[in-house]
Amino acid sequence: MKIKLLLILLLSLFLSGCIGVSSKGLFGTGVSVAFDPRSVGTQIDDSIMQKNLSTRILLLNKKYLFSINSKVLDGRIFLTGKVDDPEEKLKLTKMAWETSGVRSVRNDIKVKEEFNFKQSAIDLLITSQLRTALIVNKNIKATNYQIDTYKKKIYLYGIAISSDEKNEVIIEAKQINNVKDVIASILLVDDLRIQKD
Repeated sequence: MKIKLLLILLLSLFLSGCIGVSSKGLFGTGVSVAFDPRSVGTQIDDSIMQKNLSTRILLLNKKYLFSINSKVLDGRIFLTGKVDDPEEKLKLTKMAWETSGVRSVRNDIKVKEEFNFKQSAIDLLITSQLRTALIVNKNIKATNYQIDTYKKKIYLYGIAISSDEKNEVIIEAKQINNVKDVIASILLVDDLRIQKD
């Protein structure tokens, strides 16, 4: 227990770093804090989200310390890096979507794995069928959802207008042929932090 507490303390010190007038991150050299279009409150929220996500990623597996990078801008999470297999990428995407206050997730993590054409074709077909079903269903705003399929498991991420829409999306996913499982990380609009522009 003491070791875990010490690890979390050291990790938070490592991740906090020093706050200066400029930053360097996913998008290259940052601008001066004085010119940042985000409010101070949004900047603080983003910083907390990023540290929370980075800590949870590291606790999931220490090997991610140098292989996975995360950036949060206005509640939008950007992931980059490399993992050994697609399931790791999907787990990290799911973890990002489960971060409190997230508005969207962009996962640019690359997979270091041999390409299996047959499995990829089946997964692509499942994803295409579900995407079409969501577009055709007038009760679902299809653009609000990201679909990843790996080894016949559908991973759904997105934002639903209502719990009825969320349920319809899951039902549509379960009706696709050859699907083994549906893992849904769908947030409701009411649960999100809405920002004024």
